[in-house]
Amino acid sequence: MDTQNLIDMANRIGDFFDSMPDREEALAGIADHIRRFWEPRMRRALLTSLDEPEAGGIEMSAIVREALVKHRESLTPAAAPVV
Repeated sequence: MDTQNLIDMANRIGDFFDSMPDREEALAGIADHIRRFWEPRMRRALLTSLDEPEAGGIEMSAIVREALVKHRESLTPAAAPVV
């Protein structure tokens, strides 16, 4: 999974919501968009990048980082059932 591409996509989502006057609504909008339209492995990789930032490359914007931290629990995909 190309984490840098995921961060770039998340930053573009953040750019859209950053123009909203209500910060809490913007943070919820970012999280909701990622939860609804990103597949679980994409969300896992993006959330992992919060804990293991790579040197160089694209930095996650402040609003995206804040949204992911605030809504991390609801963004974390459920574990796959063991068969």
